[in-house]
Amino acid sequence: MGLSIQLLGPPRVERDGRPVEAPRGHKPWGLLAYLVRTHVPSSRERLAALLFPEADDPLGTLRWTLSALRRLLGEHAELTGDPVRFSVRPGTFVDVDVLARGSWVEALALPGLGHELLDGLVFRSSPGFENWLENERRHVVGTTAAVLREAALALLARGEAAAATDHASELVRLNPYDESSHVLLVRCLGASAGAEAAALHVAACTELFARELGAEPSPALRMAAEMPVTERLPRVSGRAAVLAQIEAGQAAIAAGAVDAGLAGLRGAVASARAGIEPEPLARALIGLGSALVHAARGTDEEGATALQEGSTLAERAGNGPLAATGIRELGWVQFLRARYDRAEATVARAEVLAGGSDEELAWIDVIRGSCRSDVGDYAAAGELLQAAVARSDRAASAHLTAFARTMLGRLHVLRGRLGDARHVLDETLAYVEGRGMTGFQPWPQAFRAEIDLRDGDVDAAEERLERAFALGCEVGDPCWQSVAARGLGLVAAERGDAARALELLVEAPGLCRRLPDTYLWIEAYALDALCAFALEHAIEGSGRWIDELEAIAARHGMRELLARATLYRARLGEPGALDAAHALSAQIENPALEELVRSAESAPAAA
Repeated sequence: MGLSIQLLGPPRVERDGRPVEAPRGHKPWGLLAYLVRTHVPSSRERLAALLFPEADDPLGTLRWTLSALRRLLGEHAELTGDPVRFSVRPGTFVDVDVLARGSWVEALALPGLGHELLDGLVFRSSPGFENWLENERRHVVGTTAAVLREAALALLARGEAAAATDHASELVRLNPYDESSHVLLVRCLGASAGAEAAALHVAACTELFARELGAEPSPALRMAAEMPVTERLPRVSGRAAVLAQIEAGQAAIAAGAVDAGLAGLRGAVASARAGIEPEPLARALIGLGSALVHAARGTDEEGATALQEGSTLAERAGNGPLAATGIRELGWVQFLRARYDRAEATVARAEVLAGGSDEELAWIDVIRGSCRSDVGDYAAAGELLQAAVARSDRAASAHLTAFARTMLGRLHVLRGRLGDARHVLDETLAYVEGRGMTGFQPWPQAFRAEIDLRDGDVDAAEERLERAFALGCEVGDPCWQSVAARGLGLVAAERGDAARALELLVEAPGLCRRLPDTYLWIEAYALDALCAFALEHAIEGSGRWIDELEAIAARHGMRELLARATLYRARLGEPGALDAAHALSAQIENPALEELVRSAESAPAAA
């Protein structure tokens, strides 16, 4: 009993369990949605320009609208100052916040789940706000899809395959061209309706992709329909034997024998299922799930299913640290696929169970910091990644240390702090080279090359990037290939080879799409470079690439990349785009972005 703000579907507010009469017009609802979804105070001048560009007295109209909102929300909320600060009392129910950060059970119970943000409301007189709202609606759809995926995985792990299939089917309806959604549905169908139903959906998805996209799904879709290998493997008995299988499988993967290692871990799962103790099965499932997630071969959905079951069993067995590892790895999968709100909620659960382990807590900080970086919350990202580096130095994982440092170096590059970035990335490269981590080198190398490019040392950048691309091909990692191809495209542009630059910059995001579970931010980062190049060189069709960047960034809340896409729209002369870009960039503390906004304000519209 308090304040309830419901923005999914037709908006409404309740106080103490009773509906409150709606304010006149659509603009108060638009302002409320903007204040709820924007976590940085906005100046009155900027709000008035965004929402009331047609008014004779925009600031006066804003004052009236703020008064209407105060009457609507009553004493449960505060709206004060310039910039406008919005806050609600603890315990206030806001449906879009529950969707983002509540449990999947809570999110599925939302009355407005599956409906648009401010469903039915239009703001044609405010094109900048319309642009903002359309992208927020995309973000809501993306978060809804993340909840459905989480629910399907949890129910599948519980053995409730029919209910899991229902949620996976809805997920596919929301994401008809997202292969990973189809992979999950195939796994659910196999468990609930059998191999024939799974195979039928593989055929239907293959036909859909060929007809609509002119491409075939990756082998991950077909593999999802096959009988689990664990059912056909010989089994050993006893806890010690299972643990030995796990150790041997993990050792094989560490030595580069991935197929043999995965076979061993699947065998460990099969053996553990034959026993009666839940803890060995939990260890085997989490070991298998982690290996599948990090195998760079399109097996994240199978891995996530194993991790979900394993972490549930570990919790039931009272092994909190083991459960924390499984849950943290689930958060890693969510982070890679840009389900940032859900990833942070997931690793918050892992933190409670981690038991003070420096390694677990460092990984949790890495995931949180990387999420914050990807969504443009750079101050929070810096604190989290610095903490991750400090913790990783006390842990025994070289991969953890290398990744934490690279993500910190990347953050400095994105913010234009090249001196700090150079120091961190040079240390990281020395660290990974000293430990023989050849397969990891392309990731820090790509960002170190970007510093070379900005310093004007094109030869050094090219040498680094060619090595990074070759290593990415050697280990078969499309993420490493993509980020290196992006850099090589920029090198070609610096050398004046526009044809080669365009070829590489078009190829870079496509490389990430070869598997259904790559790091989505890299694809969007590559698209951003392509859009900037296409506009600079007046390349026909640049609008299509801007559409792709905007769709990915909006759906997943990549705020800086969304601001950049909106600035590119402004360069094309689209009404309201510059106002929307101002609204987005005001939420992001990044001098590099501020400079881009100033350039867009003074640049003539692109042809």
